[in-house]
Amino acid sequence: MPEDVSPTAPLATLSRRSLAIIFGVSIVTAVGNTGMQSVLPAIGRQIGFKDYLVAAIFSLSALLWGFSSPYWARQSDVKGRKPLMLIGLAGFMVSMICCGVVVGAGVRHLAAPVVIFVFFLLSRALFGLFGSAANPASQAYVAERTDRAERTDAMAGLAGAFGLGTIIGPAVAPLFILPFLGLSGPMFAFAVIAAVMMGLVIRFLPESPFGVISVVQEASATDLVGKPKSPLRDSRLRPFLVYGFLLASCQTAQGQSLGFLIIDKLHLPPMQAQGFTAVAMMAGAVAGLLAQWGLIRMFRIGPRDLLRWGAGLAAIANLLVAFAPSYSAVVIGYALSSLGYGFCRPGFTAGASLAVGLSEQASAAGAIAAVNGISVIAAPVFVWLYGVWGPAPFLLNAVVLAGLLAFALYNGVLRAAGAAPTTEDEAALASLERSQEGVSV
Repeated sequence: MPEDVSPTAPLATLSRRSLAIIFGVSIVTAVGNTGMQSVLPAIGRQIGFKDYLVAAIFSLSALLWGFSSPYWARQSDVKGRKPLMLIGLAGFMVSMICCGVVVGAGVRHLAAPVVIFVFFLLSRALFGLFGSAANPASQAYVAERTDRAERTDAMAGLAGAFGLGTIIGPAVAPLFILPFLGLSGPMFAFAVIAAVMMGLVIRFLPESPFGVISVVQEASATDLVGKPKSPLRDSRLRPFLVYGFLLASCQTAQGQSLGFLIIDKLHLPPMQAQGFTAVAMMAGAVAGLLAQWGLIRMFRIGPRDLLRWGAGLAAIANLLVAFAPSYSAVVIGYALSSLGYGFCRPGFTAGASLAVGLSEQASAAGAIAAVNGISVIAAPVFVWLYGVWGPAPFLLNAVVLAGLLAFALYNGVLRAAGAAPTTEDEAALASLERSQEGVSV
């Protein structure tokens, strides 16, 4: 092991330019996904899909995301973070092009709705299979270049980049609904944006395919001896994965039910309601960004408190949405719930990252990416519940989130999230830092 390599310290610095590029990767994905999500209710009702089938379009992609994310995380340990980001962006771009072609055929009624649905499902599945490569690679890239004290802020910043994308996506999607492309226009536009981002990653993001990663493995290979290979069997990670899956399921279900709620609340045709849906989604995204780029950093909130405050706030906000008497109340409730989710996401992401050593960052990132992806599978059930009784999905969300608050309060791992070093080497380093602080005083 090289003498200057420590398994407890970052092996490379994270420059401003590199951080901006990593943020860009997250922003592009978020812009495309939320932009498409904002127009899906209009697409579904114009083509003739049932509401729950619109939500189900994401299901196969989510399932593939859940299975492929850990694989891509392992590959990023072998081939490097940068190549996997490029695979993820390429998968996103190709998926968007295919979705655009399918939607264009659907709104022109060139095939039966069931045929369009199947091809839409398969086109979106490309994102789950290949687009999932970027997320764990990006998270591991940031984690291995930040120390413990910086990790929560860095992960909050990364989540905030995604949040910024969720503001931009619904805002710009209507601008790309062009006369000659219609509702398929946003998807082609997002594919072009992804291609530009790929060029920036290739040209400006530093890292050889076997750069820092091989050093991590060489420096910390002994850390892996005797530790569980599966994150689900790892008692350090399992509570964060359970929390993350349930939290992401609630957030996804609420987001996918939102467009239908607004259409029905305003009693407008889908195309006319599109702008109102975009405004509500942007309000939620701004609230999430306020949490991740503002409040967390301002008040230095740690993972433990983020898990608690976020779940509690989101639970109350879902109750407000469930019984909202007007469009304005829906927007306020959605924004407050997004603020809560904005606390929770960096809470369980940073908590999981801090729970393991440097050599296990890709594995942890892959597991977190997997639970975020497969959470979409539950969304069609929530949308179906909305069709049965409007308040039902939001009330169910409130119950689940209240359970997560209790889980964060009483589970031993979550109670200690981010509070203590995770290895003997980290404990020794922390002790040394404390002694140095004592000398300086």
